[in-house]
This record gives sequence, C-alpha cells and structure tokens, in this order.
Amino acid sequence: MEAINGFFAMLGSFLWGWPMIVLLLGTHVFLTFRLRIPQRKLLTGIRLSVKRDDGATGEVSQFGALATALAATIGTGNIVGVATAVALGGPGAVLWCWLTGLFGMSTKYAEGLLAVKYRVKTADGRMCGGPMYALERGLGMKWLAVLFAVFTALASFGIGCTVQANSIALLANETFGVPTWVVGLLVSVLAAVVILGGVKAIARVCTFLVPFMAVIYVVGCLAILLMNADFVWPAIRLIAMSAFTPEAAGGGFVGGSVLMAARYGIARGLFSNESGMGSAPIVAAAAQTRNPVRQALVSSTGTFWDTVVICALTGIVLVSSILAYPDISYADGAALTKVAFSKIPYVGAPLLTFGIFTFAFSTILGWSYYGESAVDYIEGTHTGTRFYRILYILALFFGSIISLDIIWNIADCMNALMSIPNLVALLLLSGVAARETRKYLWNNRLDEEMKDEG
Repeated sequence: MEAINGFFAMLGSFLWGWPMIVLLLGTHVFLTFRLRIPQRKLLTGIRLSVKRDDGATGEVSQFGALATALAATIGTGNIVGVATAVALGGPGAVLWCWLTGLFGMSTKYAEGLLAVKYRVKTADGRMCGGPMYALERGLGMKWLAVLFAVFTALASFGIGCTVQANSIALLANETFGVPTWVVGLLVSVLAAVVILGGVKAIARVCTFLVPFMAVIYVVGCLAILLMNADFVWPAIRLIAMSAFTPEAAGGGFVGGSVLMAARYGIARGLFSNESGMGSAPIVAAAAQTRNPVRQALVSSTGTFWDTVVICALTGIVLVSSILAYPDISYADGAALTKVAFSKIPYVGAPLLTFGIFTFAFSTILGWSYYGESAVDYIEGTHTGTRFYRILYILALFFGSIISLDIIWNIADCMNALMSIPNLVALLLLSGVAARETRKYLWNNRLDEEMKDEG
C-alpha cells in the first residue's frame, strides 16, 4: 500500500506541476476575456437559476441541475480539502484556491454552454451531454471522448465516492466512536436508496439538501469569524501576502514556495469547484433550458457559491483560527478543521459533523450520476449502468476503511487526467462558445428558443 501511495503521490506531483497550473489557469483567464467576462452576469445567472424555464426541453429544472452540480462540488474539498491546502501549501494556498474559482466561473460557463449545445436525446427520452459529446460531435474526436469518459468513470470512485465516504467514516469514528465499517455500511445503504432512482431522484434530494446544508455551514463559519474578529483582517493579509512571498507566512508554516502554495491551492480549488474538469456539464446537459447560454449562466453560479464564497470562508476561518490560537497544529488538515470548529461552544463539533456528512453525502450522489453517464457513453446499455451502480455502492463501503492519504493522491491524479481532454474541447470550441454567447447574451436574446440542439 505504501508503494502504491508513493506512486500516485509522485504522479500527482508531476501532473500538478507548472504545465497543469499554466494550462488550467490559462484556460480560465483566456475564456474570461474571450467571452467578455461572463462573471459580470452573475446576478442574471442567479436569477435564472431559481426561475423555471417552462416548456423547455430537458429532464430536470435548471435549479435541479445546478443543485446536483453543487451537490457534487460542495464536498469535503470545501472543508478538509481547504485545510489540507493550508497544511501543505501555507496560507497563500487559500488565495490561489479563490482565484481558481473566480476565473473558473468563465470555464464553468463555457462547459455548460457546450454541454447543452451538443447534447443528444436518447430513444427513451433522456438528455445526455458533457465533454464526451462535445469532443465527438463538435470536434470529431471520438477517441478523446472515450478517454475522457474512462477517466471520469475512474475519477468517480475517487473524488466522488471513496474520498467522501472516508471523510464521513473517520469523523464519525473520532467524534462518536462509531466503527468505520458501520458508518460505511450506513452510507452505502442511504446512497443506494437515492442512486437507484436515477437523475430525477438525485436532483430531488439535492434540490432540498444543498441549500439547507450550505446555509447551515456558512452560518457556522460566520460565527467563528465573529469569535476571531480581531484576527480576520490579519488572516486576509497573511493569505494575500504569502501567496506570492511564502516567507511572509512565518510562524513555521510549511508552505516553502510559491509553487507549493499555487499547486495545492489550485489542486484543491479544482477538487472543490471542478471548473475545467468537465464533470458539472454532464448534469447541465439534462437541464430544462431554452438555449445554451441560459444554462451556461446558471452553471457559472455554481463555481461562485462553491469556491468564491464557501471555500474562501473556510480558508479565512482556518487561518484566523491559527492566528487566534497559536497552539493549534496545522500539520493535519482534518485535525485543523476539527479544532477550529470546536471553538464554537457546544455546537461546534456537531456542526462540523453535520457539514462534512451532508457535504460528502451530496457529493456521493452527484458523482454517481457523472460516473454512470460516462459508463453509459462507453458501454451504451442499461446492463453497464446497473453494474456501475452496484460497484459504486460497494466502493463506498471499502472507501470508509482505507487510508485517506492514498485516496487524496489518487483523486488528484484522476482530476488532472479528466481535465486535459476537457480543456482541449474548451479551447478548440471557444469560438463556438463565443458565437453562441454573441447570439443570445451580447445581443440580448436570452429568452429566444434554441432551434437546433445539435
């Protein structure tokens, strides 16, 4: 196991070196200006996300699609992931994580647009889309589409399954003394009840769960910031300064270079918001929307809520807690998070437990649909889908009882491998995204029906 962990740690370091950082952030920045800063239409996207697009083609509402995408992205990456970035990359990793989200809104916009533009309707009425369909139908690169689908199916067992189950099991064991195998069994059963109902059942659960859990978690973060009021501004300054001059961190922070801060900040940012990974557009393709740009705007708000708001709050909470309580050890991301939340009298530990459980469980649901869609694209029959669901549910159990380090390392590798084909599609089809944006957004025709889904 140590040898396997070492291999994936080495591979992850290679994949998340400067080439990936430049490719990922470069795509975010390029699309931001190529599409004339779609972030400025954030309020429009929020308005559309809570408004039904009656009569439009699709399986789930736009809010249902957004909630399912958020369910997959708002997970342990927002809590333990940010803490791990701080522990390994120093406080500056928080800023890199935040910047990844800010510029990543443009990438998520383009992903949602292309997903609807190139989606297909199956014989049984399902709407299927995502990077594999954009690669095949938009670029004629079937081989790369299959490669993306393979990476997605594999990644679903890491980022969306075992990582989340492991976080739930460890927290329940440390907080309440429940054996990890018991927690794994419970999580597997609960997930199976929802997953076996398909995308509509997943969307229904996520539509209720995501807003509720996000509000509760944000309130908890704000409570900690009030307690750390004298250290909030120093924490923000430390985050900003140490992102570019690690020596500014002082106090023994382990982030020894800008590359370390950027690597872990960007990796955890992608792990959290998945902009550029190509996962969220898979469910965006199922949305009831009258044209690609409407769903693109809605999709972009997911990155805003996930990273620009929730990850930023988590990062400031953690760094301000380290400054307020110098005795806190930041070498272990999970332990750092637990200690920070325990400072809230009486409700701190239960709040963290609730946050990790609901965040992780919702991610399990969202990623089960991503992986299932990838398998469906590759294999094309319900037999493959049923086999995938069973394997996914079993993986939840085994993920609860194995080492966290190896899970994170494998997840980082799969994230990077998924991203490469998706970024190729985004860059080569950026002209299509710009034309669609000009047609519907720049020319103020957002209410116009899309005449051709192909």
